[in-house]
Amino acid sequence: MTGRAGKTKLFRIRGGVHPDDRKHLSAEQTIETLPMPPLLHIPLQQHIGAPAEPLVRRGDTVKKGQLLARSQGAISAPVHAPTSGRIMGVGGYPANHPSGLSVRTITLKPDGEDEWTETINPAVEPLSLEPAEIARQVGEAGVVGMGGATFPSAVKLNLHNRYSLHTLVINGAECEPYLTCDDRLMREHSEAVLDGVLLMARALGASTVLFAIENNKPDAQRAMRAAAELSPQVKVVGLPTRYPMGSEKHLVQTLTGRETPARGLTADIGVVVHNVATALAVHDALRLGRPVISRVVTVTGGAIRQPRNLHVPIGTPLQHLIEYCGGFAEEPARLISGGPMMGQPLPSTRVPVVKGSNGLLALTREEVGGGREMPCIRCASCVRACPCGLVPLEMAANVRSGNLDTSVKLGLLDCIGCGSCSYVCPSHIPLVQFFNFAKGEMAARQRAQHKQGETKRLAEARSERMAAIKRAKREAMLKRKKEMEAKKAREADRAGAEV
Repeated sequence: MTGRAGKTKLFRIRGGVHPDDRKHLSAEQTIETLPMPPLLHIPLQQHIGAPAEPLVRRGDTVKKGQLLARSQGAISAPVHAPTSGRIMGVGGYPANHPSGLSVRTITLKPDGEDEWTETINPAVEPLSLEPAEIARQVGEAGVVGMGGATFPSAVKLNLHNRYSLHTLVINGAECEPYLTCDDRLMREHSEAVLDGVLLMARALGASTVLFAIENNKPDAQRAMRAAAELSPQVKVVGLPTRYPMGSEKHLVQTLTGRETPARGLTADIGVVVHNVATALAVHDALRLGRPVISRVVTVTGGAIRQPRNLHVPIGTPLQHLIEYCGGFAEEPARLISGGPMMGQPLPSTRVPVVKGSNGLLALTREEVGGGREMPCIRCASCVRACPCGLVPLEMAANVRSGNLDTSVKLGLLDCIGCGSCSYVCPSHIPLVQFFNFAKGEMAARQRAQHKQGETKRLAEARSERMAAIKRAKREAMLKRKKEMEAKKAREADRAGAEV
């Protein structure tokens, strides 16, 4: 495959599938700005790690870009106001999650002014900043992995402190069917995306940048090659169109031929991966002094009248996006946040757009397909499709029978949840759902075990503390007894001397 200059050798990875990508529905729709909704519901938990701590309360007025909630702990991210307006409350609201459970959320009523707070226009060329300062500013802007992972980006930019890094990989694969938001970002904002990439490379100390884009996005490849023409460290690489090419570890293996250690990080082999939208957010943070308050979302699927790519304020209810796209052409059989392979079913269209929202799919019954689940016929199609080299049919059988420890030994924790096995299964067995359930159950067991161990530790610490108090009391009593005896002896000596 040709990059910006010369050829880049690609390495074949195992497994994968070729689903109908359906990208034509929205690929030619330029990014439009969604009108501001009447209310914004901004969750305090939009990232991996600890939720943000609110700094506002009901009745406060805020400006666009103002800090609403600060990060807590090393792995967290702050939350900012998507527009100016009044805080209507801080309380529970349904999360953008299949459970639909309520999470702490700031509700903001826009005032229509869209007035910015004071933003910091950098007086210093951002590329001249020290790596730690770049990471600090990225952290303060609330930038997280915007490809869906939502891991705080500042933490990844500081990995150079613990690892010897040499390569930054930009994931422009966008291998999930239907989604085209990253494609449009690369085509419409290539210069800004590239600037964010160079800033991240500076923070990481990476001498090489591999900008990977699947070959079904030729316009995006051309746009990024033109933008990178004067940046010799950046090479734009065309990837074969195969799902799940955008999986971080498989992408790195395709580009470098090196396999990431089991349950390790790509940083272990000197590589860090960031998403296209994350690069744009880094550019906005360091060049414009603007935090993450909006993102581009693909709204598509056979049940959507007018599929579009929309620039959406964080906290916008999904129903507002659907209405802007003309509503439903027919009642959808399934609503999904994200892509159809790894996305999550939506509990309601009331839930808000969050930093990790890259797609809203409304799929018809025909698109959902599938059929009645039948017994496994041992055809091994799932084995051939698995990009991690696992045996899904055996893992699923053990999960069904409750043998979770055996499923872990078979590689459960190495499963990336891509859904390739479920996609090819002729018996329509929901294999990936079994694995997601099992991983959740194992996590719950580990939490319970940790809680049990912590309870035991606290009980033992209390016992030791009470024993220490008893010893101290005994020693104090003995000391007082000795002092009394010594005092009596001195008084007896004085009495004898007087006689």
